[in-house]
Amino acid sequence: MGHYSVNTLKSKAIAVIDDRTAYGQGVADEFAKAVKAAGGNIVATEYTTDKAVDFTAVLTSIKSKNPDLIFFGGFDASAGPMLRQMQVLGMKIKYMGGDGICSDELIKLTGGVINDDQVICALAGGVDDKEGQKALDNFKAKYKAKYNMDMQVYAPYVYDAVQIMVAAMVKAQSSDPAKYLPALAATDLKGVTGQLSFDAKGDMKNAAVTLYTYKNNQRLTLAVIR
Repeated sequence: MGHYSVNTLKSKAIAVIDDRTAYGQGVADEFAKAVKAAGGNIVATEYTTDKAVDFTAVLTSIKSKNPDLIFFGGFDASAGPMLRQMQVLGMKIKYMGGDGICSDELIKLTGGVINDDQVICALAGGVDDKEGQKALDNFKAKYKAKYNMDMQVYAPYVYDAVQIMVAAMVKAQSSDPAKYLPALAATDLKGVTGQLSFDAKGDMKNAAVTLYTYKNNQRLTLAVIR
């Protein structure tokens, strides 16, 4: 998201806010590192808490620095009121966040005042080809039929994780971690979320992140990046 803000959105002046939780601080710090690595400019860094409801002082301080984008490390329960208060202050600039704000609930929490294309958020994973989208759509349909509810965001990734573990145990003919973990590390499996394999550090190879925006009070897919 840091690279995207600089290279795609062409942001010249970026402000960062975090809620001092392990998640909020962590994602904000990594975002700031990526912005700087991409040659971007952080003009303000502010802090709040995950219990705060009034962000006027923080936003007023940031407004004086004239940023064209705010990144918030925190959750939708805080992002909603913050976006409402940005509207009051006339701050119609871009607003970014991670999966903590990337919910349908965000629309309700703002009172429906999100400007079209103002908010950009990210969720881990995503498919960027027709075959992958078809597999994911089939999974969504089966999930709803079985549980009588819409698919939860990370359900297909948990499903694939279980399939990886099962395949590794079958290959190793053992449920002993010492025996099946080497097989798991060598995974090369076609899952619901795409082709699954790991690098030497155990990270996903060619991992995807899906960016979303909000338009007409709906969350819409903006891009899948790898």
